[in-house]
Amino acid sequence: MEDIVVKDLIKVYKTGKSEVIALRGLDCSIKGGTILAIMGPSGCGKTTFLNIIAGLDRPTAGSVKVGTENIVDYTDEELVRHRRDRVGIVFQFFNLVPTLTARENVELPMRLARKDAKSIRARADELLSLVGMEERAKHKPDELSGGEQQRIGIATALANDPPMILADEPTGELDSDTGHQVLALFRRLRDEYGKTIVIVTHDHRIGQIADSIMTIVDGRITGEVSGEEFHAMTLEKARSPPSHS
Repeated sequence: MEDIVVKDLIKVYKTGKSEVIALRGLDCSIKGGTILAIMGPSGCGKTTFLNIIAGLDRPTAGSVKVGTENIVDYTDEELVRHRRDRVGIVFQFFNLVPTLTARENVELPMRLARKDAKSIRARADELLSLVGMEERAKHKPDELSGGEQQRIGIATALANDPPMILADEPTGELDSDTGHQVLALFRRLRDEYGKTIVIVTHDHRIGQIADSIMTIVDGRITGEVSGEEFHAMTLEKARSPPSHS
């Protein structure tokens, strides 16, 4: 349960002669074994932040310490190991291989890590059971509902038992009930398995499971509250009568 400490994180994208500043000096600390939710308008830098922690992108400046190691200093090869061994990524659109079954999708990260066949089989069985998909193991993604695909996506992210789970809009394509089930699964991963989870989301129900909610606007952190505070504010807003002009 390593902490993640981000300091003065800057990301500038260059397109021809123009520049887009996606992150403008972010500082934050994510305690190991907790859930951090990141909220904010589209294009504010949320996904860029997530991609840098995941090792999918490099910042223009700043540091990202996972435990005692600054992953910004990693070589390309070290970043590959970081993504393979320490990070599980859950995508909005599931990111499953369409020609593989649910089981084969879960097994794929372990095969890429060259684990032995017996341990791959046992781990896949364990994860399919964890996400409640044992009965759908032989089905391909187009034979599964959105919620089922997302649960297989989470199982795939957990395949190599990474300490960190990074999720980008994991409930964005799901109906209300299924989204609630997925959020409950993230809570279980924190409570029972000690995973550190960072979720980019617009889903206000996140206050029910997150330890803290951070808001990003125009590449800067504009606020952070506890999950309890956010949940209370969401309930209060729901109870308030609409204003009439």
